[in-house]
Amino acid sequence: MKYGICPLSVVPGRLEPNDRSELVTQVLFGDHYKIVDERAKWSRIRLASDKYECWIDRKQVHEITKDFYQSLEKSSSHQVSLDLVGVVTPADGSSPLPILMGSSLPAYQEGALRLGDKAYHFDGFSIDTRQKPDKSKVVEHAYMYLQAPYLWGGRGPFGIDCSGFSQVVYKLIGKKLPRDAYQQAEIGTTLSFVEEAEPGDLAFFDNDEGIIIHVGILLENNHIIHASGEVRVDRIDHQGIFNVDTKKYSHKLRLIKRIL
Repeated sequence: MKYGICPLSVVPGRLEPNDRSELVTQVLFGDHYKIVDERAKWSRIRLASDKYECWIDRKQVHEITKDFYQSLEKSSSHQVSLDLVGVVTPADGSSPLPILMGSSLPAYQEGALRLGDKAYHFDGFSIDTRQKPDKSKVVEHAYMYLQAPYLWGGRGPFGIDCSGFSQVVYKLIGKKLPRDAYQQAEIGTTLSFVEEAEPGDLAFFDNDEGIIIHVGILLENNHIIHASGEVRVDRIDHQGIFNVDTKKYSHKLRLIKRIL
């Protein structure tokens, strides 16, 4: 078994080992993973954070040792960047690298971090996500992504999908969620009515076949923030999401879950 970590701002994770294949997720700076398969130009990885598998270009792989991988898994601290766009500076004097909000800062201590044998410095804002999750911060972090364009498979402020949005926002408070909406719908406590919900709870929506296809984060006063065209705020009731621009329902409510 080989192990790796993301040394770039964001790396596309694809369904198949092909540049034209569907984007299914994005690997952010500092995300570590196992390499479970290799082709001539591609590596299939399993992300440590959510066990999600995808193919990435082998030129974008930075291998680490099993010991370093295990040290990240066992660490009592896991720092994550809170800057919309932050900067890490390599210790070898090479060019600074921009990183996105939600990026991990491995082996972080007093501004220093390491990606295996590569050392960096970070002087932005970060949070230790292995402290007790603070649900009161969910809405605050969610608003940081407001107007981010929708991107299938995206996990960053310059392109994000609905489940990537909920996953990264919850990562910022120290709670791991699965990658896809239907997987997220399987955890937490089910609520019976919209009126029972608290800000930060998740609402899930299905299609005509009953398949979960969308997720959003509930706000106060029957509003929801979600990624649909862009990260936006709309109204929600027992029927679903009412788009405040089109004056029509855009998504049919299936269930509401309290994760924390």
